Amino acid sequence: MENVLEIKDVTYKKNQKLILKDVNLTLQPGKIVALLGENGAGKTTLMRIISGMAKNYRGSVKIDGFDKDAEKKAHLSFTDGLTGFNDSTKIKAVVDFYEVVYQDFDKSEFEQLRRFMKLDLEMRLSQLSRGMREKLIIALTFARKADLYLLDEPFGGIDAMARKKIINSIILWKNDNATILISDHFVNEIASLLDEVVIIKDQTIYAHKSADEIRSNHETIEQYYEGLYDGDEED
Repeated sequence: MENVLEIKDVTYKKNQKLILKDVNLTLQPGKIVALLGENGAGKTTLMRIISGMAKNYRGSVKIDGFDKDAEKKAHLSFTDGLTGFNDSTKIKAVVDFYEVVYQDFDKSEFEQLRRFMKLDLEMRLSQLSRGMREKLIIALTFARKADLYLLDEPFGGIDAMARKKIINSIILWKNDNATILISDHFVNEIASLLDEVVIIKDQTIYAHKSADEIRSNHETIEQYYEGLYDGDEED
């Protein structure tokens, strides 16, 4: 089966500052993969490169074998923060926009997710708390039938109880062949979902291991990850 994501020799600079260098990463279909790294390591930048939002990088990025931006965007769904919408926009207008723009957007699926998240279609974006806004973004993201989902720290403003329910439900919201790449600070909370772990350190992919391999050699995935930064563990 073809890889859902292939990144080869990607290097990225912003304002003459090197952010990522010689990044190589391959992800197979059907996996849930954590993208870990300390603040400023380049996780969001890598997500933006994969999604096509960050330009002018060296190297190549393919999704389902496609390398053109329009084709790649048609096969992925990214938690992009609703930055293109005015604060006065109602949730139902955002949904209408998604239905027009994304052919794979499933309105009935969104309705189920909306009910799960307890969101009111009549609410304006300005009325949403940070947690409610993140719930909306997650619902919009998973209402698309994509092959690759990019979740960039999606739970930061969501309270612990709701976060746990959402994390436990994520595996139900994707089809078997879809892959999720998730960057998150709540490592222990997402650990049970994970098939693989990718760690960014020193501006590149420092480690890419199966979650089972890490679990067999360490008490927790978080312990392994923190150990790399503490200098206590060898890759």
